[in-house]
Amino acid sequence: MARRAGLIVPLFSAWSSDSWGIGELPDLAPLSAWMQSAGFRRLMLLPLGTLVEGQTSPYSAASAFAIDPIHIALEAMDDFVRAGGVRALSGRGQLALADARSSARVRYDDVRLAKREALQRAATRFISEEWESLSLRASALAAYLARERWWLDDYALFYALSETMPGKSWRQWPAPLRDRDPRALNDARRDLAEDVLTHQYWQWIAEGQWQTARRQAAAHGVDLLGDLTFVVETQSADVWARPGEFMLDVSVGAPPDAFSAEGQDWGLPTYRWDVVTASDFAWLRQRARRMATLYGGFRIDHLIGFYRTYGKPADGPPFFTPADEPSQTAQGERVLRAFMESGAQVVAEDLGVIPDFVRASLGRLGVPGCKVLRWERRWHDEGQPFIDPSEFPPISLAMTGTHDTDTLAGWWERASSDERAKVMALPKLQALMSAGAGTADGWNTRLRDAILETAYSAGSDDVFMPMQDVFGWSDRINTPATVGPGNWMWRLPWAIDTWADVPDAAERAAWCRAVAARHGRLAADAPAGSIH
Repeated sequence: MARRAGLIVPLFSAWSSDSWGIGELPDLAPLSAWMQSAGFRRLMLLPLGTLVEGQTSPYSAASAFAIDPIHIALEAMDDFVRAGGVRALSGRGQLALADARSSARVRYDDVRLAKREALQRAATRFISEEWESLSLRASALAAYLARERWWLDDYALFYALSETMPGKSWRQWPAPLRDRDPRALNDARRDLAEDVLTHQYWQWIAEGQWQTARRQAAAHGVDLLGDLTFVVETQSADVWARPGEFMLDVSVGAPPDAFSAEGQDWGLPTYRWDVVTASDFAWLRQRARRMATLYGGFRIDHLIGFYRTYGKPADGPPFFTPADEPSQTAQGERVLRAFMESGAQVVAEDLGVIPDFVRASLGRLGVPGCKVLRWERRWHDEGQPFIDPSEFPPISLAMTGTHDTDTLAGWWERASSDERAKVMALPKLQALMSAGAGTADGWNTRLRDAILETAYSAGSDDVFMPMQDVFGWSDRINTPATVGPGNWMWRLPWAIDTWADVPDAAERAAWCRAVAARHGRLAADAPAGSIH
């Protein structure tokens, strides 16, 4: 396998001059152009599923299949332009848009308010002027509906019904709708036909913009990697459609560890693995199939949960399901094989407290796991030295951090003198730092580049680094086990389509490209590219 360098950045962070306060699907094109100039060949994104109302975490999805309409680029929608564009928005909508665009962080409420009005105007225009007249575009939408019916019908009906009962969980809906009585569902589809079509239309637009952006990324030599969430929210189209596969009164989480003395409670439903297994993992296979149509590969979030799920009942002690190691191994490998059958590359998020038998299982299946440099130590040896990244196995992803970790800059500033000394004992880092002037007492650009190049030198076929680490910024994406205004709201400091005129961006691109070439991570025929 070829050695490659990759970048980690959430789409919501990668905004452009035309976007409405959040990264949008077409913004992947200028981002990929910059990546090409920097020698990056893979882009790891966070989940893009439709979020539950009021949520900002991409892991709080109301659908395992949909693309959140919040990422649709309105300026690229003919229907919106023909419906009057920005000038036709209400005063409230225009004010929300102005506030979203001027903010240094993603203002989800403002973005949603402005985009919801704009998307509704576009849908109304399309339905009245094209759908009802059976235009060519209406035929294209009809073909999309037929192709994606297997997930889209439930999704659109769920959202149309939810809007008639705002603030209510589907578990509080009238019994025939809650329990999916066929006659009640047919009546609802008839009565809410235009609302259902509106949500389907938005997914059609999102899919079109996504596939265009994916082709443009590929033209720049960039492959897109998705993120398959462990599970979805209880208030989701998927759980409503198959409630028997989940324990709705048991919340999934993580057991106590060095980072959380009481463990974690994520407020998400727990799988009924006996039912899921009896279906031959049908829903999980569908999810992998969908990911394979959107990405070249995908990361399996919370891998350990597919081997053994930690459930926390409302009453009673937490438990693992399955309970014993042989059953856990058998289940985990069946799930992974189902994912691998999608044809997309599968990557395992195997971070945290992972039993040895799980990593042995990944090795048998040839599934790469993640190696975050600061966590790869010989924990059972005296002094717990760091593992030389050159010793990482080729089938692995070396990483300087993830969306959940502190940045390199933040980590270094908070690291103890002992931890810093042990890091500096790594041969490659030691050699790079001793080759010129400068110290590692505090964070600086020399130290940043030395740590990054140490990552590039890893034995792993793939190395990934968050955008913040490339530049040495301290901005975090998320602080786990916290809820606050700082999580999931970070935006790049400059519009991604202006980076050709940003000296820092040009300098970083040239440096990354040179280091990628030095460590065999640049395709032999890779053009330098242009970000103009």
